[in-house]
Amino acid sequence: MTKQQYFNRQIQLWGEDTQESLQDKRIAIIGSGGLGCSLALALGSSGVGYIDIVDFDTVSAHNIHRQIAFTLADEGKNKAEVTVNLIHSKNPFVEGRAFDMAFDEFKAFGYEYDLILDATDNLPVRGEINKFAKASGTPWVYGSVEEFNAQVCFFDEADFEVFNMSDHKPAGITAPIVMHTASLQANLALRYLAGMSVVKDKLYYLYFDKSGELITQKFGMPKA
Repeated sequence: MTKQQYFNRQIQLWGEDTQESLQDKRIAIIGSGGLGCSLALALGSSGVGYIDIVDFDTVSAHNIHRQIAFTLADEGKNKAEVTVNLIHSKNPFVEGRAFDMAFDEFKAFGYEYDLILDATDNLPVRGEINKFAKASGTPWVYGSVEEFNAQVCFFDEADFEVFNMSDHKPAGITAPIVMHTASLQANLALRYLAGMSVVKDKLYYLYFDKSGELITQKFGMPKA
């Protein structure tokens, strides 16, 4: 199988040169739960060449309904390692690495990326991602989800420090809103990595109202 065969539909969309350019892109996904494994599958299957996934957590039974990379047979295994193995099984042209550690330990390696994707459920860790990204001049894509609500933002010049950094623990979560949020993050990431236009430093707040209608609100984020 060739790259032309595997990525045929995307090549029809934007040509071989753009598709080939994705092969040189390097991204880090911080967290491999519901958002993280969905991001890894979407971007790993789209032709992003180098993907590092960071997560110290293991698969639990209550994760599996919304964390689409995992099956019952994966219970107890490291999430990052399972996700990397899955994207390798789907795409022979991707190089993925799993880091079974916390972000504080990972950032000490000082690796350089084209883009960082937040897939955590922890505001203080997102604050650390923001500091790391700012120090290295790397854009990053924030995503959070809870109940029927979600937030997404492509951070470039804006600063995540405007958020309240309390260690909020998410409440219940439905599987579809997780996949919807990861899809929005992945689309922003893929457009950016492919050299297409992306709206930066604007917070998307999504929620379903009492009638089940999806509402999207957008807020400009203050620059650092």
